[in-house]
Amino acid sequence: MSVVQTTVPTEQEQVKDDYSFDQVPKDKRNMGWFSVTNITFGIATAIFYFQTGSVMALQYGAMNAIISAIYAIVIAGVLGTVIAYLSAKSGMNVNLMSRQGFGYIGASLTSFIYASNFIMYCAFEGMILVAAVHAYFPAIPLWLLIIVFGSIVIPLNWFGIKQLDKLQKWSLPIFGIFLVITIIVAFNTPSQVEGHFWAYLPEGVQIGGTALLLCIGMQHGIMGLTALIASDYARFLKPKDIKLGSIMIGFIPQIFCFGVMGLLGVWFGVKLGESNPGIYIVTLLGLGGVVFTMLTQLRINVTNIYSASLSLSNFFENMFGFKPDRRFWVVVSGVAAIALMLGGILDHLGSAMTFQGVLLMAWAAILVTEALVVKKLLKIAPIEYEARQEKLYKWNPVGVVPLVISSVLGTIAALGYMGTFLQNTATFFAAVLASILTILIALFTKGKYYSKQESINKVVQLHMDKSNTKVNINKKATKATTTN
Repeated sequence: MSVVQTTVPTEQEQVKDDYSFDQVPKDKRNMGWFSVTNITFGIATAIFYFQTGSVMALQYGAMNAIISAIYAIVIAGVLGTVIAYLSAKSGMNVNLMSRQGFGYIGASLTSFIYASNFIMYCAFEGMILVAAVHAYFPAIPLWLLIIVFGSIVIPLNWFGIKQLDKLQKWSLPIFGIFLVITIIVAFNTPSQVEGHFWAYLPEGVQIGGTALLLCIGMQHGIMGLTALIASDYARFLKPKDIKLGSIMIGFIPQIFCFGVMGLLGVWFGVKLGESNPGIYIVTLLGLGGVVFTMLTQLRINVTNIYSASLSLSNFFENMFGFKPDRRFWVVVSGVAAIALMLGGILDHLGSAMTFQGVLLMAWAAILVTEALVVKKLLKIAPIEYEARQEKLYKWNPVGVVPLVISSVLGTIAALGYMGTFLQNTATFFAAVLASILTILIALFTKGKYYSKQESINKVVQLHMDKSNTKVNINKKATKATTTN
C-alpha cells in the first residue's frame, strides 16, 4: 500500500467514517476529549442562548432567568455526562443506542424526532443570522439572505466530523475575541434601566412562582437537545479518555451555553432593552456585529446539520432500507431548514420549543433510566448495546410505550389542560413519567424484547430445564420400580 493511501483518507473513507449506520470500531475511536469537547462547543457558543436569556429576563425578570440557568446546567449536565459515557463505551450515538430499547422500527420514531429538532434549530439559528445581516444591509431581500446563509452549511458539512473539528478549532479564538469586544462595548453603553441588571423585574412579576416556572419551561426546550447531541461526538472518544471526557463533554458545554451565553443574554437584554441578539449585536458593533453573528451561527448550524443528517440516515434505513450516504441527508436537512425559515418558523418559537422539549427530555430520561436501572441495577436487559437489525425486534415496548404516553400527556399538560403547575413543568413531568414507565414495563416484559438471541437462549434453556426434569422423573420412577 502506498504512503498516500495510508496517510490521506479517500473521499469514500471520509464518508464511511461518519458511521451513520454502525457503531464506531474501537480502532477508530481515536479523538481526545479536548477535540470532542471543542466540537460540542459549537453548540454552546450559539447566539440563540443570548436570545433565550434576553427574552426570559425581559418577560419574567433577570433573577428568574438566572435561577433557571443554574437549574439547566445541573440537569442537562448530568444527563449529558451519562449519555456521553454510554456513547463512548458503546461507540454509538443515541439513535443507534435506542434501537435495542425501542426496537429498530421503534427507534426510527426517535430518529425522526431528533432530526426534525435539529432542522428546526438550524432554522432558528439561521434566522438570527439573517436578521443581523438584514439589519445592516436592509436593501438585501430577506428571502435571498435565507437561501444564501441556509446553503452555506451544506459544503461545510461535506467531510464529516474531521472537517467539523478543524472548523471549530480555528473559529473558536475568533469567537472569543469578538465576544470580549462585544462585552466591552456593551459595558460602555448607557443602560436602558436603572440599578443592577440582576434586580430587573417587569411590572407585576416577582422572583419565583409562575415566572420562575415559565423560565424553567423555556430552558427545557433546549436542555434535552444539548444532552442528547453529545452522543454524536462522544462515540469517537479514545478509550483512555472516556471517564474524564464524558464529564467534560457533559458539563462544559452546558456551563458555557446556559451559564455564560445565557447570562450574558440576560445582561444584554436588560441593559439594551432588546431581546433579539441579531439586532443588538449589530447595534453595538456595526459590521463587526454582522461578522460575529455569522461566525457563531455557522458554528452551531454545521453541528445541527451534521446531527440531523445522521438521524435521517437511521430513519430511512430502518423504515425503508434506503441508504444513500450521509451527504445526501446533509443536502435534505439544509433545504428543509431553508423552507422553515422562508415559512416564518420564528413566529412559532415558544410552541416549538415546548413540544420538542417534552419529546427530547422524555427520550433522554428513558435512555438514562434504561442504562442505570434496567440494565445495571435490575439486570433484565443485555448490558451491551446492539444495533444490528437481524439481532433485534421491530418494537420494544420498554422504550416505545413510555415515550408515546409521556409525550402525549406532557403535551396535553403543556397546553394547560392539567392545571397551571403542570403546564409550567410539563417537560419535567414528562421526563419523570417516562422514567417510571420504563422501569414498570421492563419489569412486566422481563426484558423479552431486547434481543432475539436472548429470547431464543431463554426458550432453549427452558426446554433444556423441562427435558432435564423429565429425565430426572423417569430415573426416579425406574429406580423405584427396580427397588420394588
